[in-house]
Amino acid sequence: MQIRYVLNNAYGTGGTIRSVINQANALCADHDVEIASVYRHVDAPAFPIDPRVRLVPLTDLLGDGTRRADPPGEKTRLANKTRRFKNRFPHRHDARYRRWDPVVDATVIRYFWAAKDGVLITTRPGLNLLSAWYGPRRLIRIGQDHMNLDTYKPPLRAEILRAYPRLDAVTVLTEHDLATYREATGGRVRLERVPNGIPPARVPPAALENKVLVAAGRLSKQKGFDMLIEAFGLIAGRHPDWQLRIFGWGDQKAKLATRIGELGLDGQVRLMGATSKLDEELAGASAYVLSSRFEGLPMVLLEAATVGLPAVAFDCPTGPAEIIKDGANGLLIPPGDVPALAEGMARMIEQPDERRVMGKAALAGSDRYSIDTVKAIWDNLFADLAGGRPKR
Repeated sequence: MQIRYVLNNAYGTGGTIRSVINQANALCADHDVEIASVYRHVDAPAFPIDPRVRLVPLTDLLGDGTRRADPPGEKTRLANKTRRFKNRFPHRHDARYRRWDPVVDATVIRYFWAAKDGVLITTRPGLNLLSAWYGPRRLIRIGQDHMNLDTYKPPLRAEILRAYPRLDAVTVLTEHDLATYREATGGRVRLERVPNGIPPARVPPAALENKVLVAAGRLSKQKGFDMLIEAFGLIAGRHPDWQLRIFGWGDQKAKLATRIGELGLDGQVRLMGATSKLDEELAGASAYVLSSRFEGLPMVLLEAATVGLPAVAFDCPTGPAEIIKDGANGLLIPPGDVPALAEGMARMIEQPDERRVMGKAALAGSDRYSIDTVKAIWDNLFADLAGGRPKR
């Protein structure tokens, strides 16, 4: 079976990109798999892709619609001027598609229609809406939600509920979101819970002896690193020999760096930038900390578990509560409670025997999210959808 994924930018480092590449790498053993990237900001992808998986850039544009070859500050592409106008199509409510670029839209839709058969999997609301309204019905069209329905603003949520029943299936990451979608759609679309899948760890389990706490993700408001820095500041004086390392890049880097300096945490809290060896960084730490305001099913929590790293996490919507059993394989903290997050980190630091017990439990439970387990779910879904369609 031919399977085509469409990503906004397959060359980035986000959790959705990592999850889709993991899926493609697993499925290509039995299927003809292709990943299409709407945008492309660098020459090569950040994550390794199996040679059997085709990576197809649909444009050679940056996310703002400019050519990669343009000198900084210059916009030589005439079609980019259309971004001055508001997008009139339903997918405008996805933040990634707020501004209209009809040439890019047409390119994506032509890619949909070039496929004669097989499965088309889109991976964020804007692309899902394009597939629902403009994708050919001869394809099995699946929309993935890598976040959760409750976090979407009302206009986007309304468009989702109007369009998604046109798809053959919608997959979500958590039981919580599955229930939310079922209630919201009233049974008008097929829904499946398919969690993120994690390949086997390439590194030995963490020894949990280094005086390092780790966090990772896009440096954005969603990830809550502002709260994490504040929380670590509350315990830094008690544990001056411990470090907090934050991996990732994003538009809040300068703001976070300023706050680190204001709190006198230079040297203890370090913004490490992006890394292609996050598994090694996780294995070299003693606990993972997740401070997000909201999530889907955090990939990095699953990756931490595969190397036996216990986690301290805000019990935000959604995901952490489905991965962490409080006090068993990690600690769940009330959402947004900065002092409680600080005490959770202190507990990991001050109770080495307890964190080792939690680390072993995290490693033992990580099999639920192994890529082989998740691949079997996808294979069953493809077969079921293909078997239920009329011959064309």
